[in-house]
Amino acid sequence: MAKRFSILIPLFLILSACDTSSKKADEEIIVHRQMAEFENVDAIRLIWPTYDHKKGESVREVTLAIIDALVMYTKVIVSCTDEATRDAAKTILTNKYPNLTNLIFEVIPSVEIWTRDMGPIFVETENGGHAIADFNFNSWGYSDTLDAATQTEEQYDERVARLMGLPIVSSPMISEGGNREVNGRGTLLVTETVETGRNPTLTKSQMEAEYARLLGIEKVIWLKDGIVEDRHTFLGPIITAEGIPAYPVWTTNGHIDEYARFVNDSTILLAQVDSTDFDDPIARENHLRLEENYRIITNSTDQEGRPFTVMRMPMPVTVLDTIGPGDYAYEGIAELDYQDGHLFPVGEEVTVVAAASYLNFIITNNVILGQKYWRPGMPQDVMDRDAEAMATLQAVFPDRKIVMIDALAVNLSGGGLHCITMHQPKIRE
Repeated sequence: MAKRFSILIPLFLILSACDTSSKKADEEIIVHRQMAEFENVDAIRLIWPTYDHKKGESVREVTLAIIDALVMYTKVIVSCTDEATRDAAKTILTNKYPNLTNLIFEVIPSVEIWTRDMGPIFVETENGGHAIADFNFNSWGYSDTLDAATQTEEQYDERVARLMGLPIVSSPMISEGGNREVNGRGTLLVTETVETGRNPTLTKSQMEAEYARLLGIEKVIWLKDGIVEDRHTFLGPIITAEGIPAYPVWTTNGHIDEYARFVNDSTILLAQVDSTDFDDPIARENHLRLEENYRIITNSTDQEGRPFTVMRMPMPVTVLDTIGPGDYAYEGIAELDYQDGHLFPVGEEVTVVAAASYLNFIITNNVILGQKYWRPGMPQDVMDRDAEAMATLQAVFPDRKIVMIDALAVNLSGGGLHCITMHQPKIRE
């Protein structure tokens, strides 16, 4: 089993993580449904970053690009790990946007930036109010024990609930927001290998009962494997078309938001590999996985027995990069126990494969934020693929502005734009 990268954690985080007080849960709460992301969004939540995964690739710049694209249209709630971080973030953002009231700052202890996975899942209750659905969390399968960092992240959504005065519906089942796609009407898409891998002692029926209790789900569609670039790092490197071993970095082993998304209650946008990429073994394997998932979707129906409309989104050209000693991401994966017996070349620069996807986009009322990959010096086909992805998003969301963001700084540690944000509906207590 892998061990989680041990980082230096501030004392206040360790103390707060040791808080063993019971969760604020209401056993009488009955969940009606989880709102779909394509419905009305009142705010977007994100965590202010305090580190970069690779030197020279700024996660803060990605965060600022998200805020810049959204802040004129919707509230942006910026979560900061402590008061000092909040003050610094507030200075930067209020200097940039002095006349806007759409920026809200909160102090909530955190280590990582993955708001989608450990952040609050807002659900509507049968009495017309809202609650927060709280699944368990084990650092995406990288933590053998509930260490201080993992426990801090596990309690993140509970702290949001207390801050907002919302009740909590809790489950011991492990599940991350990035692996759940809902249509807002009772249907849920998940990647089977992720959910069963996180919960080896639970049956699918038991997990479906928890989805129903916490999210109001009536039907679960179990897709098989996620994309190759998202496989667990501790399974060992992936061999590229050039025969080079490339490491995925802190990846989730197949989150659904990398390859399949609901864009309305009956339409699923699914990734597709271009046939021109079949010489790449990573792309070729992705093709097999995605077409198997396409078969599952086209043979499935929604909560009312109706078939889905399936639209396809291209996969990016495989994105490779390097990290080396001193990079945050490098120091983490250098400490892993590799299940294939692989010995990490400590002290040497390594090739990594980015968690690149055009499906990891953010939906808001007025703006859709997508990911792009072309940079000066890259082949033309990378730019062409970016343009195709942007055109697909515009076709799917014809009345919304499409903004494409270079998110490689985030992709280099296993996630993307969707992974570092969380949508929030208009709250009714």
